[in-house]
Amino acid sequence: MRRLLLLRHAKSDWPDGYDDSLRPLAERGLRDAPEMGKAITRAGLIPDLALISTAVRTRQTWELVGPQFGKQIPSQEVNGLYGASEKTILGFVHTAPDEVQTLICVGHNPGMERLARSFAKSGNPDAIRRIEKKYPTCGLAVIELPINHWKQAEPPAGRLEMFLTPKTLEE
Repeated sequence: MRRLLLLRHAKSDWPDGYDDSLRPLAERGLRDAPEMGKAITRAGLIPDLALISTAVRTRQTWELVGPQFGKQIPSQEVNGLYGASEKTILGFVHTAPDEVQTLICVGHNPGMERLARSFAKSGNPDAIRRIEKKYPTCGLAVIELPINHWKQAEPPAGRLEMFLTPKTLEE
């Protein structure tokens, strides 16, 4: 059994003159990301490896989420995650080492949402309903996969265990 965490970057700013990949987190993103890290820890979902898009906002998200786990998590910045389709993201998931039980990918929409939704055919009904409605910034899909090797991860074989958002953390 493996667990895949798909984390959309926290809320970003839109400063004039910035290339999209260089946009930093907005004030709300700076608040939400550490809270999501704490929620991941409380849920016992600490990853063994993080794959992170090279965009500024995803790296900043990870820099705020990661320290909440209380231990250093190996991470890799992956250039191909920036603007990646769900198929491309899944390709990176397939490359995770077999010793990794829980993998987190920190990336962007629409790829993150589409991949999460492709796995959300079964699981927690409330989480499925909410993920079909909206995948907001700093949203986290937790997918349980009945596989032994990451290269076997293929939708829809999986179960949406939970879907956390900054709004659900406030409730």
